[in-house]
Amino acid sequence: MIPLFKPHMPKLPELISILNSGSLAYGKYGRDFERQLADYVGTENLLVTNSYNMAILVALSTLNIGIGDEVLLSPMACLASTQPLISSGIKVKWADVDPSTGTLSPDNVRKRITKNTKAIIHNHYCGYIGYVDEINQIGREYGIPVIDDCIEAFGGEYKGNKIGNVGTDVSVFSFSAVRIPNTIEGGAVVFKNKDFYDKSILVRDCGIDRTRFRDDIGEISPKCDITMIGFSATMSDVNAYIGIQQMKEVSQLLKKQRINAQYWDNYLNRNKGIKIIKRNEQSPNYWVYGILTEKKRETIIKFRNAGYYASGVHLNNNCYSIFGDKTDLKGVSEFYSKFVALPCGWWVEL
Repeated sequence: MIPLFKPHMPKLPELISILNSGSLAYGKYGRDFERQLADYVGTENLLVTNSYNMAILVALSTLNIGIGDEVLLSPMACLASTQPLISSGIKVKWADVDPSTGTLSPDNVRKRITKNTKAIIHNHYCGYIGYVDEINQIGREYGIPVIDDCIEAFGGEYKGNKIGNVGTDVSVFSFSAVRIPNTIEGGAVVFKNKDFYDKSILVRDCGIDRTRFRDDIGEISPKCDITMIGFSATMSDVNAYIGIQQMKEVSQLLKKQRINAQYWDNYLNRNKGIKIIKRNEQSPNYWVYGILTEKKRETIIKFRNAGYYASGVHLNNNCYSIFGDKTDLKGVSEFYSKFVALPCGWWVEL
């Protein structure tokens, strides 16, 4: 059966040399990977981390969002996007989605903002880009940051610009095994504000200013004070090297996925029981190909019998008691009852 997800791994001719080099921590490969990602996205203020979990925590800590603070987000998301929030003591408040897209409903976000809301996290569901301008405008009106959750959306575009370069305050990416690019495990954060970016470099590395951390003989200097909470979140040069090799092929892989999506468009346009998810403003990366159907279970079984591992992918997180908010959201319930993902990756031959 054709899988819904499959890790891509390029040739790695220098890997053994790096493993035996004695220099495995964040270094020249990490910096090179950051430069390549920044050039691809079209931004300057980008840093890589050793996981998506750490990318989120670095972003939140940089913005001074932590214990007891309220964050507004969609429950239609991967648990990898939402669990880091409650692990930091953040109060999760769910907002509804547009049932035709699975992404945040601007109207509902506006209704659910309170004086306690410290950020809006905007998930681009399964690679389908949400209402970027509308959500960002709400953030500006209320003076609260918007964080684009791009866990499944690298390479997606909104109005001709790559996600990560669409005017959002912060964008967070995942490079785990089933993403493109993948570093086996890793993440990245983009800040629109240069001061936040500069701060995040310290937050990522235990609050350490590496330019002052050691004295003239290489000893840790007592003159270098640690003044902020930080994490051990730097990416290793091994993971970064894998990412660099991935970047050589990422454009072709995404092109193949969009070609596959065009096939599904043409094939499914003839099926009256299926609605294709489309918006003119956005070009998904087609991490999966999303459809809506009134007969979700039957559709999943039908495609699996035909050799394609169809799936609903995520369960809406407002079902989980750990988040403390089981608010019933009409759009979420409708979308979840209809959404099916079909394989559309670079490995699929259609």
